[in-house]
Amino acid sequence: MTSGPNVTTHTATEGLHPATRLRLKPKAPATGYVDGAWWPESRDLGRELPALLTVLGVRLHGVERFTYHLETWPGTPRKIRVGDEVVRAEGFRTQPADTVTAIGSSGERVTLLVVPPDTEAEFAHDVLMTAAHRGNNDSIAGLLAAPGGEPAEIDGDLPRPRPGGHTAPGN
Repeated sequence: MTSGPNVTTHTATEGLHPATRLRLKPKAPATGYVDGAWWPESRDLGRELPALLTVLGVRLHGVERFTYHLETWPGTPRKIRVGDEVVRAEGFRTQPADTVTAIGSSGERVTLLVVPPDTEAEFAHDVLMTAAHRGNNDSIAGLLAAPGGEPAEIDGDLPRPRPGGHTAPGN
């Protein structure tokens, strides 16, 4: 349901995804390009984000901002209400197309690989598990490579790891 222009409101339990659609690396020093992986059911962030933000809010002690690739997620509301909180959603053309980032009030962030919604379930599960493995340093293209090593089609430039192996969106 919508509450005012550009604000989507959901209850914390509405649209929750099974745990199999999100995997996070254990809390530890950042390694690799991503902190885990998410397999949304659709490309509608207005519908998908409330459940994701509810889970990530526990890890980040609340989420203030959420960034995404602007052209990958068209029509995304600028603000998402989750319970009593409002999260600012910001799209960037420079963010890698296959990632999203949640930023907590302390500045801590979680960058997730996005497994395309239409991905075959067994392959999606393998990608989720690999991306969330402690110490995984695979590139975004490497994580999304189809069996046999053929890279998935990626839109946009791949980021370089920053010190400690973690990447930030290009904003």
